[in-house]
Amino acid sequence: MARDDKVQMPSSMGGIVRYFDEYKSKIEFQPGHVILLAAIVMVIEIVLHAVG
Repeated sequence: MARDDKVQMPSSMGGIVRYFDEYKSKIEFQPGHVILLAAIVMVIEIVLHAVG
């Protein structure tokens, strides 16, 4: 049987904190820039491996 003296939290505020709503970064990258940077790093690594 359930006990009646138990404290219950409201279902919408059960200790969950949404940090991403409180902070907005000044630096944002577009997905295309990240892919381009990864491709450049891969080309540099291939060149260094071939030369060295």
